[in-house]
Amino acid sequence: MSDTETLYDGKWLRLMRRGRWEYAERTNPGGGVMIIAVTPEDCLLFVEQYRPALQSMTIEMPAGLVGDMADQVGESAVDAADRELFEETGYVARRIEFLMAGPTSSGMSNEILAFVRAYDLVRTASGGGDETEDIQVHEVPRDQAAGWLVEKIRAGYSIDPKMFAGLYLLDHGEALFGAG
Repeated sequence: MSDTETLYDGKWLRLMRRGRWEYAERTNPGGGVMIIAVTPEDCLLFVEQYRPALQSMTIEMPAGLVGDMADQVGESAVDAADRELFEETGYVARRIEFLMAGPTSSGMSNEILAFVRAYDLVRTASGGGDETEDIQVHEVPRDQAAGWLVEKIRAGYSIDPKMFAGLYLLDHGEALFGAG
């Protein structure tokens, strides 16, 4: 194994080199969490926001970083999902189940993303993110979600392929990972 060199150390990301391989590290130890959430009306929750790295509007499932603030050190993916779901969408889940975790882009980053499923949602606020975010919440009928995402792609939105993984886990996650 080659020595590891820090090329840049930022607030949220660190650029590293190991041998000739360059990659990004998250500076928060908990990685990220993506929340698969369905309302009592059987609508899937998506969030729309501008992402500067892409210079584009994106459609995503509610998501966020785990343990990204000083008072959240040691936070679990489930606890982060609870916090992020409310912050971004205004919904509270009575139950959140961990499904799986894995790398988001193993050739470029060490980031690990956890997928969780949120159950028994109750809307208690409007959502929209914190003071640094401008998030629009979309409630899309579950049986129309895949087609709706494809329409958004055709309209010029950036859609992370993990959205389709989330749809698959919505239908198969409980059987595969024992949640539910």
